[in-house]
Order: sequence, then C-alpha cells, then structure tokens
Amino acid sequence: MKRLLVLLAAAVPALAAGVPTASAATNECRGLQVCVPVAGPWVVVPTSRALPRPTVRFQLSCPQGHVVGGLDAELTDRSIDVGFAAKLGSPVNPGISTERTALFSATYVGLGAGVASFRPHLGCIPSAGGGGRIPTALRAVFPPGQPTVRRVRTVRVQAGDIRTIVRRCNRGERLVDGWHALTFRSGTPPTAAQVAGLRATRTLSGNRVVASARGGFALAAIRGLVQVGAVCARQR
Repeated sequence: MKRLLVLLAAAVPALAAGVPTASAATNECRGLQVCVPVAGPWVVVPTSRALPRPTVRFQLSCPQGHVVGGLDAELTDRSIDVGFAAKLGSPVNPGISTERTALFSATYVGLGAGVASFRPHLGCIPSAGGGGRIPTALRAVFPPGQPTVRRVRTVRVQAGDIRTIVRRCNRGERLVDGWHALTFRSGTPPTAAQVAGLRATRTLSGNRVVASARGGFALAAIRGLVQVGAVCARQR
C-alpha cells in the first residue's frame, strides 16, 4: 500500500506537467471568487533598438462561456513593457472592458537583452453579459463601438518545416492591420538557440495576412508555434 501511494504521488506532478496552467506566482485570479486560469505560450519579444521599437502582439482566449476577469504575465526581462487592448465603457468591468479574448502587446525598451520573451496569463470568469449604452441625442456623434474584429490562426512549426500561414478577413470585412508572433509552448522560457530556430516574415496583401515560417533543428526539443492575426474592419 505504501509503495502504491509513493507511485501515485510521483505520477501526479508528471501528469500535471503536461497541462498548461497558470503559474503559482501570477495573479490573474486574485480577488475573483470563480476563476479559470489560462496560461499562454512563451512569446518572443523583438529586442531591436530601432525607433520606433518593434512591438509583438499575441491573442489568448478564455474557454467558451467565459470572459477575461484578470490578466498577468511572466517576463524574462524587466525591460519588457506589456499591456492589452481593452474596450471603452463604464464601469471598467469584465464583459464591458473585456471579452472572451485578450490581445496582449509587448515591447522591449531596454538596452542589453539578447533574447526576451513573456508568457501571458488570463483569469477567466463565467459570462454575465455586458452593460448597455445610453445612445447620444446627436446623430453625428457616436459612442465607441467595435468597428474591427481580430481573425487569428496559430500553427505549429516543427524542425525542418517551411510553412505558409494565411489568415483572411471574412466576406464583408476589409484588412486594416496584421501581426505575427513567434511562441513556444514549454514550462520554461526558450533559449537563444531555440528562438533562433523559429523564423517568420509577414506581408499584408489584399484582404489577407501571409506569414512565411521556417523551423530549424533546435525545434526538435521544444514546441514552436506561429500566430498570425488579421485586424479587419466591418464594411459600412
């Protein structure tokens, strides 16, 4: 019996290691009575000193039936400036300022890092519906709305892969912006060699964002993914 208990105790951490969960050191669920923590992959942040400093964006989603109630991130360097896009509205509140997904943005503002990355975290709470808006009396003035929508595709790139990843806007939408992010699904930040083993370039053409991705041999020991996002405006 004692041997069985020892084996079970050893097996539980091993099983948990394969499940992406939020770190005990992060605070995305602090103050939330009901919260589902969601941990994203490690997102590579460009460290170029060119002006303006390059920014990487990455979208992370809550499970169906949940909205973002809290956010946090783990950084490999204190000089990474991380934020997220929120909607205008009052009060500032889950379901009004946030939705099921959150778009993180990160910029390296330091001088010394060769490799930098961050891991986004969401604290997800059950959907309760957003508040209404009071319409303005002037027809020429409008309250803030949601004129754009994000279309996202995330694809795994393995060692030796050469991939073309495309994300289009839907019919009735037009492309206004786009991004791509290099990410790594692992419990620890990627090494410099692993980051160098995942490359991608991006072009915006017509109504689509196209990323050309290449995987080096360093990806044999880590799971690399490329996210491609299109910011689409609704036709009016």
